[in-house]
Amino acid sequence: MTPEGKRLSNIIILGFGFMFMFTAFQTCGNIEQTVIKSFNSTEFHGSGYTSMAIIYGVFSASNLIAPSVVTVIGPQLSMFFSGLLYSGYIAMFIYPYTWSFYTASVFVGIAAAVLWTAQGNVLAINSTDTNIGRNSGIFWALLQFSLFFGNLYIYCAWHGHVHITDKDRQTVFISLTVISLVGCFLFFLIRKPELESAASEVSESLPVESTESSSTVSSPQSSLCSQALDAFVKACKLFVTKEMLLLSLSIGYTGLELTFYSGVYGTCIGAMTQFGKDAKSLIGLSGIFIGLGEILGGGVFGMLNKCNRFGRNPVVLLGLITHFVAFYLIFLNIASDAPLAPEEGTDLQAYISPSVSVALLCSFLLGLGDSCFNTQLLSIIGFMYRDNSAPAFAVFKFIQSIMAALAFFYSNYLLLHWQLLILVLVGFLGSMTFFVAEWMAESSRRESDYDSI
Repeated sequence: MTPEGKRLSNIIILGFGFMFMFTAFQTCGNIEQTVIKSFNSTEFHGSGYTSMAIIYGVFSASNLIAPSVVTVIGPQLSMFFSGLLYSGYIAMFIYPYTWSFYTASVFVGIAAAVLWTAQGNVLAINSTDTNIGRNSGIFWALLQFSLFFGNLYIYCAWHGHVHITDKDRQTVFISLTVISLVGCFLFFLIRKPELESAASEVSESLPVESTESSSTVSSPQSSLCSQALDAFVKACKLFVTKEMLLLSLSIGYTGLELTFYSGVYGTCIGAMTQFGKDAKSLIGLSGIFIGLGEILGGGVFGMLNKCNRFGRNPVVLLGLITHFVAFYLIFLNIASDAPLAPEEGTDLQAYISPSVSVALLCSFLLGLGDSCFNTQLLSIIGFMYRDNSAPAFAVFKFIQSIMAALAFFYSNYLLLHWQLLILVLVGFLGSMTFFVAEWMAESSRRESDYDSI
């Protein structure tokens, strides 16, 4: 296999590993609030929204140390051990207790920071300036197949169920735990890229390689410590650069809308009694349509990135318009108290007669818009911070996760129309600042091309 072929296969394996893991985890996040409302145990007092707020809050703080962890143990082991903690969180729902629920949430928050920092590292070292957009799109499309498969299972398993029994819950979460573990072991198939093919384009190599070369100069232990400290310092410095500050609003917006489509919107659909007895199974169908939007966007915008003469801005603008249309239709179609409704649901009606077709169209638009933002953010960060990819992606996930934690927190209290208003305002401001950052990235690329003549 050629060096380029090996690096492309690494991206595909990375995508499949994440697809299996997040088939389990995203399905879990999509249904957990509904499942918790159906618990027969009076001793359990957990909240799915609170759990997700804990996960993303710890996630944001852990991003400060994640680059150091990835540097010390390498991206492969980082992703494997993080995946085991994800699997443990999912398995907790088989026999849930309040203390184990929230404890597992803390561990998943730490694991998520390490996992996504390692993912960004592997993506960057297996890409070049010319194919970073393509590779981001391939990874994103494979990742979002997770929404399709997991939610299809939920739709079929829960079709016609008004109440989720203990047996229903245990069957689902045992299956999801096994699927997650399969993804963990796939990471061991990723191979180190050829040094001769990557050295001229990527100054940052795998941590394993750097530790081996540095051991000839100093002891391995002192080398690892210095690399860990260096990664932490780089992350702090990157956080306050002009480019990252500009991107922070658009990154923050992806955290807010991640919360909305992955946790809040499915709960809203399941709470609409006017959708009939199939309302609970529609949560799975909604997740499928979100996944279809994500796959379409990731595949099209990622694969066509290198052919796009107009840069990343048109894709982000399309994502913004797509989301605004979705938010408006959701405002008209879903009752305002749906995010906070009890297990019995809500009988209220919004501004039009509730329509399942409109609800599923909005799911598709949410996924399509999210893929527009995320593929372009992955692309621009991978391009601008190629020499410091692990710290840069750690900062990206720090901002995204702290905003997701904030959104899950206020989802416990705010009615639907207030949540939509926040999304509209932050989405508009984030897009404007992304346009400026993209202009700066394009200017620096043209200057580097000129200097190389």
